[in-house]
Amino acid sequence: MPYIKIWLHLVWATKQREPLLAKPIRQNVFDHIKENALKKGIYADCVNGHADHVHALVSLGADQTVSKIIQLMKGESSFWINQNKLTKTKFEWQDDYFAVAVSESNLNAVREYILNQEQHHAKKTFQQECDEFIKRYGFILIKE
Repeated sequence: MPYIKIWLHLVWATKQREPLLAKPIRQNVFDHIKENALKKGIYADCVNGHADHVHALVSLGADQTVSKIIQLMKGESSFWINQNKLTKTKFEWQDDYFAVAVSESNLNAVREYILNQEQHHAKKTFQQECDEFIKRYGFILIKE
């Protein structure tokens, strides 16, 4: 049996970054994403976000890929949101996402960052946050 511990900080947004995750439903959606991930064998340490995006701290399993985890977490949660009519319009996630590795020594800092999204976004927008991620992690944007 392989022993693997690879932590990932995942971030994804609502379609066109619409602020569809209003406060009354937001925590229910994040709780559902975490619970459903566990049912699918995905260890989601914490899930939180804001009106237009989600952050998750996830431990990657031996037979899991980043794209498969994202697909399972986003796909099932959008289905659940629509099935339960939690938004006035059809709910969708954007196709793109961020995924970065997290070292054991940074787990608490990333966990705290994820859990304090409400306070964080009182100071900056999701776009500003995305721009910081792109710069901090050296992502190169390719125009199609």
